[in-house]
Amino acid sequence: MKRKTTLAIIMILIAASGWGIIGVFSRPMAAVGLNVVQVTFVRSLVVLAGMTVLLLIKDKALPRVRLKDMWIFLGTGLVSIVFFNVCYFLTIERTTLAAASILLYTAPCFVMLMSALFFKEKITLQKVAALVLAFVGCTLASGFAGGDIGLGALLTGIGAGLGYASYSIFGKVALKKYQTFTVIFYTFLVATICLFPFAGIPAIASVLAARPEGIAPALGLGLVSTFMPYVFYTYGLKYVEAGKASVLAFAEPMVAAVAGIVIFNEPLHTKNVLGILLIFAAIVLLNIPIGKGAGEHE
Repeated sequence: MKRKTTLAIIMILIAASGWGIIGVFSRPMAAVGLNVVQVTFVRSLVVLAGMTVLLLIKDKALPRVRLKDMWIFLGTGLVSIVFFNVCYFLTIERTTLAAASILLYTAPCFVMLMSALFFKEKITLQKVAALVLAFVGCTLASGFAGGDIGLGALLTGIGAGLGYASYSIFGKVALKKYQTFTVIFYTFLVATICLFPFAGIPAIASVLAARPEGIAPALGLGLVSTFMPYVFYTYGLKYVEAGKASVLAFAEPMVAAVAGIVIFNEPLHTKNVLGILLIFAAIVLLNIPIGKGAGEHE
């Protein structure tokens, strides 16, 4: 079990890295004229198509779930994908990217509290210390330097954090009954169906026909920054506590900061470096065996 736990931790870190380079693909999609709802819909559709093909090849038939369990996938699809994305993009429109990032990464706090409530996971000093280190590191790495945040941005930002956190909770419940691929398939099926009426399919087709350079980023966003991370993160939830997994996901802003510096030539400041180091330190701290309860699920 220890080997599986170690592999799960590595997969969660890889997932966070995939999420961390979302901007590499989403920015070119926005540049060709797609709005945030359309980008989210294309992202969900690509994942759904890829997962459908994979499942048909693997099992020759799409998996079935019990009707009484559909509430779980309404949670992962509607709350964790649609609600989260809408809240996050609204926050970006109302405040700075740095402030939006900080509000989003209230998520591990919610996960830790909900995991203690629903799964009886222990809130240890080690977890809290790692969470504080990671949150401060996220603040520095993102370049957030204070400033006023309006009530609207605050509410949608916290909503984004709750939506983001909910996948660790709903996903953990789903994995007790279904396989990783089944969970992801129904998550993005629900998300795609919910977004369909608002996406403007003819407009998306028109934009991509006129600007075909947006197709490759769309595939990259769907496959590299969504399909792969959700497969890896969902697998990781099988062997790692939800609270611990959410703190490990702080690798995402660390990767995002590095990607911004390397790919988009964003300025590198001392506080950015310090923030990246603090997030790295939090990840290391979270995985140092301390006492009897250090190796959950081992």
